[in-house]
Amino acid sequence: MHQNKEEILMHLENSVEWVKNLDDLTEEQWQTPIAKGKWTIAEVIGHFPAWDQFIIEERLPYLFRKKPLPKGPDVDELNHQSSLESKAKSKEQIISKFVSTRRSLIIAINNLDDVLWEKQLGIGQTTLTLTDYLKGSIEHDEHHFKQIQNVLDRYI
Repeated sequence: MHQNKEEILMHLENSVEWVKNLDDLTEEQWQTPIAKGKWTIAEVIGHFPAWDQFIIEERLPYLFRKKPLPKGPDVDELNHQSSLESKAKSKEQIISKFVSTRRSLIIAINNLDDVLWEKQLGIGQTTLTLTDYLKGSIEHDEHHFKQIQNVLDRYI
């Protein structure tokens, strides 16, 4: 297995376990904003599945075709919709959706041939590798996980 593929899959697997552990939070903790005027932990976790699904459906199948990629979603609108959905769901539903969608992403990435990991691909005016693209997603995860961890550290 390609080293970068292995690292990304390991991050994704670890993220599933990390989020599953959030099930131990009280409802008060789960509904705590990550900062004043920002999303709650519930909303942050609730927005990941939409982005994972976008990668599964609108990026991975198209990255190595010689056709333009489908237009990406409006970031603010997708995040807003995810926030609204998270407010209407229980902690268990949000975590379950995260886990199932993230596992689908793990399967999709695992099924990619190793030769694709160093191949150059174009997204708009940017040229990058699959590794570069997926590392951006990991940075997104880590940014939000750190925000959540900072909130949780206040409860300890």
